[in-house]
Amino acid sequence: MTKSMLSEQAVAPDFTLPADDGRDVTLSSLRGKWVVLYFYPKDDTSGCTTQACGFRDAFPRFGDLDAVILGVSPDGVESHEKFKAKYDLPFTLLADTEHAVAELYGVWKEKSMYGRKYMGIERTTFLIDPDGRIARIFAKVKPAGHAEAVAEAIGA
Repeated sequence: MTKSMLSEQAVAPDFTLPADDGRDVTLSSLRGKWVVLYFYPKDDTSGCTTQACGFRDAFPRFGDLDAVILGVSPDGVESHEKFKAKYDLPFTLLADTEHAVAELYGVWKEKSMYGRKYMGIERTTFLIDPDGRIARIFAKVKPAGHAEAVAEAIGA
């Protein structure tokens, strides 16, 4: 059962997930910074690679904005390590293997491909402000050009 999507200005639900470097990341420990929390379906697939490389290429802009980028997918830590190394991604990838955080954020949805229905991540980005509130929600994200739109939203 999926929860409905969170709303802007709501406090972002706290969580702790394992990161690609073996440590645990807790959202509330990042208060005081902007957090770009982006949910994506799968490591090393075309759309997810386009999106991740967009954040990689725009990464200096996010540093200037004192923003942390966290990518979240149901893939495990080992998969994230390979994906990160292959594309030289300078930000943290979190393993939500039980999709508990995706459900908490309302992005674990029924999807359909070639007539087959299955559960998966709906590509969504949450921009969380330094006070821990959701400043902006980017739903049903198109991977190309997305990182620039998020950077502009923080800049605004």
